[in-house]
Amino acid sequence: MLTLVIGGARSGKSEWAEYLALNSGLPVVYVATAQDYPNDLEWQRRIKIHQERRPKDWQVHLIPVALGEFLSTCSAGQTVLIDSLGTWVSNCLDQSEADWQKCQESFIAHLQSCPSQVILVGEETGWGVVPAFSSARLFRDRLGQLTRQVGGISNAVYLVLAGYSLRLDRLGEKLPTSAFLSDSIN
Repeated sequence: MLTLVIGGARSGKSEWAEYLALNSGLPVVYVATAQDYPNDLEWQRRIKIHQERRPKDWQVHLIPVALGEFLSTCSAGQTVLIDSLGTWVSNCLDQSEADWQKCQESFIAHLQSCPSQVILVGEETGWGVVPAFSSARLFRDRLGQLTRQVGGISNAVYLVLAGYSLRLDRLGEKLPTSAFLSDSIN
């Protein structure tokens, strides 16, 4: 079972993913993709909020880059909660386009072969104007393409807005896979 939970900042997406993991009936392995920046106090507060919400019996792993490799070590009979794809993409922004493609393909392959139930949290960033800075456009485009790929192979896809979850795979229709659509600049 693969579940994708997407939403905007402070929408409740992490809380919804945590709720799904808690109610899976399986032991939970929590994968945090955030890197530690000790001099950034605001970032430290955000991390602490996530830490304080998690049940004490959840295994926690800090995996800022090697997500695919980590998934290859997981086993059946557990729920793996990865929070978040956006932070992972930002950790990989310095990769060339070719290296990113290999990394993304490897991640998707490991995700598809993972015997664990996996819940992924992803940010929805593409609802605003096209960013003026190339690094912001690169982040937005990479994350958008990744969440589309993950959504395409997921058993359940939730959009969380204003504290409400909507199960998109039941409400909408999946777009066809097309090179034209995935390469769009919009």
